[in-house]
Amino acid sequence: MSVSDDLTAAQRSLDELARTVNRLEQHVGGGLEIRRVRADTDHLRESLALLRESAPPERNRGETLKPEMVTIPDTPYNAALWADAEDEGLGARDRHAP
Repeated sequence: MSVSDDLTAAQRSLDELARTVNRLEQHVGGGLEIRRVRADTDHLRESLALLRESAPPERNRGETLKPEMVTIPDTPYNAALWADAEDEGLGARDRHAP
């Protein structure tokens, strides 16, 4: 199953849970316990919506995800970038190691 199919199945299950909670509320009344279950159901609905928004886009079957290539130039870095840097383990240039 794809992520989209799984999210759709979870949404259907959550909708069925909400309907069941409504029927249960009619039988037991609107006490504290049923309000907590309804709040948890609403929280699950919000969490599933957030998960659906953050889910990666679907790819076609057989399509492989290729990492983006980053070109690193062969030219030397500007020495001014390291002007005030300390050599790791050696300390600053104007000081000596203990």
